[in-house]
Amino acid sequence: MRFVAATYGTEGDTRPLAALCRALMDAGHEAVLLADGATLGAARALKVPSAALAGDIKGMLQPALASSGVEAGKSSFSGTANALAYIANTNAEAWLRDIVAAGNGCDAVIVSGLAAFAGLSAAEYLGVKAIGTGFIPITPTSAFASPFLPPRYVPAIFNRASHHFVNGMLWRAFRKKINAARAAVCGLPPRDELWTDHPMLFGVSPSLLTASGQQPGDWPGNAHACGQWVPSSLDWCAPKALTDFLEAGEAPMYIGFGSMVGFDRPKLLNDLIEAAAGRRAVFYPGWSGVDGAALPVNFHVIGDTPHDWLFPRTSLVVHHGGSGTTHSAARAGVPSVVVPFAGDQFFWADRLRRAGVAAEPVGGRRVRALSFAQGIEFAERSEVRMRARELGIQMSAEHGLTHAVSAIEKLMAG
Repeated sequence: MRFVAATYGTEGDTRPLAALCRALMDAGHEAVLLADGATLGAARALKVPSAALAGDIKGMLQPALASSGVEAGKSSFSGTANALAYIANTNAEAWLRDIVAAGNGCDAVIVSGLAAFAGLSAAEYLGVKAIGTGFIPITPTSAFASPFLPPRYVPAIFNRASHHFVNGMLWRAFRKKINAARAAVCGLPPRDELWTDHPMLFGVSPSLLTASGQQPGDWPGNAHACGQWVPSSLDWCAPKALTDFLEAGEAPMYIGFGSMVGFDRPKLLNDLIEAAAGRRAVFYPGWSGVDGAALPVNFHVIGDTPHDWLFPRTSLVVHHGGSGTTHSAARAGVPSVVVPFAGDQFFWADRLRRAGVAAEPVGGRRVRALSFAQGIEFAERSEVRMRARELGIQMSAEHGLTHAVSAIEKLMAG
């Protein structure tokens, strides 16, 4: 079968979808991935055919996050949401046109991220199945509130309603431009209601979603928490400088904030250096633009390094709480110190806290260096390390890509 996968977001959105495309190809199918051009490195490394969609998410998020107070530890949902809505609305017609062109003759369109509504419209026009995917559990449930709302601020009785509220709000932000694109590109009638009938495959671990380690029991039959989607790094070769650093002493901390941009870099870095108190650390600048030359000798700067290779070689992971990094740290069996900046990162920070493998997230009005030090101290406790190892063993048995490919094949056969 031939699949076209379309997403738009940061590397955390594109990388797991590239892994799914690779898994489908390994199962004998064809797949092509459409995403932001700056996030297609994983697709190229996995030899997944790909093409860039219009837009520049890094360039758009930097000023949006910088003006939303993320450095103060606020959720900044509105500022981030506005920036993402602007990207999607500006490019809706171009995305739909490109997905339709790439999907000519395909068997299904796999949709994700900001490009999901364009992808669903393309599948409708092409007359093929649409398969939703995601890395944030947005299917309504009473088990937890919408991941886009601050944890513990929504009374449990309103959990399910919060999902409907946020999902509806997002649809309303995109509806006008999507309907205009549907008419201009495909001659399709406008939609008033949000799509809800298509299957949803989440590349997330059920072990992090509920205390039972199972996906929410009130999810419909077309929603599946498959487990993390991560390709094998067996063919990856670490730079000698990195292996030398790892072998030169005790397991270091990992510090990295992925695709996050726009925060107070000098302040954050100074607080981290102070909190590390001479501990060994590997530091990944990501999109942050942090100058590694200013770091002390106990810090080793690295480039893009597979998390599944690196994290088991670390003592703990300091990160922003993105879905992918959260899962990789937990799956590696190491504790976390979470510094959420925006969106669903506060949800994942809370999931790790509930699992007992991370303290309260760093942020808010507390002194940042002290908060980091407290998070590190918590992560170094023997009972926390034991809980992290147990969680890692549980998550390693989930085989998310195998589950996802099997689910897709069953959906196509039905």
